[in-house]
Amino acid sequence: MNVLDCIVIGGGPAGLSASLTLGRARRNIALFDDGTNRNRVTQASNGFITRDGIKPQAFKEIARKELENYPSVSFINATVTEIIKENEQFTVKTSTNQEFVSEKILLATGIQEIFSIPSIRKFYGKSLFSCPYCDGWEQQEKQLVVIAEKEEHVLHLTKLIYNWSQDLIVLTNGVQLSIEGQTELQKHNIKIIAEKIKDLIGNDGYLESIEFETGASINRTAGFVAPSYYRPNHFAEKLGCEMDEEGKVITDHVGRTTQKNVYIAGETERSKPSSLMISAAKGNKAAVSVITDLIMERF
Repeated sequence: MNVLDCIVIGGGPAGLSASLTLGRARRNIALFDDGTNRNRVTQASNGFITRDGIKPQAFKEIARKELENYPSVSFINATVTEIIKENEQFTVKTSTNQEFVSEKILLATGIQEIFSIPSIRKFYGKSLFSCPYCDGWEQQEKQLVVIAEKEEHVLHLTKLIYNWSQDLIVLTNGVQLSIEGQTELQKHNIKIIAEKIKDLIGNDGYLESIEFETGASINRTAGFVAPSYYRPNHFAEKLGCEMDEEGKVITDHVGRTTQKNVYIAGETERSKPSSLMISAAKGNKAAVSVITDLIMERF
């Protein structure tokens, strides 16, 4: 079995960017992706220079097409199920019962959302969003709802969104804000509803109204939510990468983890969301670290 220079796990902007940089450095790599990228539900990816408003799938297809220019890059459409480290090498196993061996591993599998109100998922990416920098422009001056439960999230998200629209209703789903928190929002004429949410109503991903357990309801057609996030796998932990007290993977800030030959890029590192551009930049940085280490080790 041929030993690859590096295996990149995750074909989002971080993994694609890393693969491009590795390919241009003539590294023999394999990029694994199973199509579960977080922004797959998004109608348009905004804010990436030269690609503003592009559909996420189109973004991936352009990147994949560019990678075809580099014969040392292979694309594997499969889910990685296990990574085993043996004798300074890594064996990667997939859901399709394939095995690959590599000197280095770059983790770029990203994160996924958790919603405390399951019906949010039906509208997420079409009429409910989490990032005002990504989707605020399209929602400007609309009557918006903000759904968040932790006070710090309520205040932070509401203040951000107020930049695009001042017609806001904040829903805390049963959580009472502090007097200070309430006062801070109410002085800007922002209504706060603390009642428990029963359901979100709409069609084909487009919100129409929100019902409360009390029987009351409000009409809103768009808004922003504050999800929780998690890593969809535990590869970093199982490979022995050290984490800080907040669960962030400790790195040297250019992709190297505390485990030799294990690198990380994009949202996987922080377990927090970031833009396409930031994730792509981190993918480039991590790839440069991989290339530099390979060159220095072999020189």
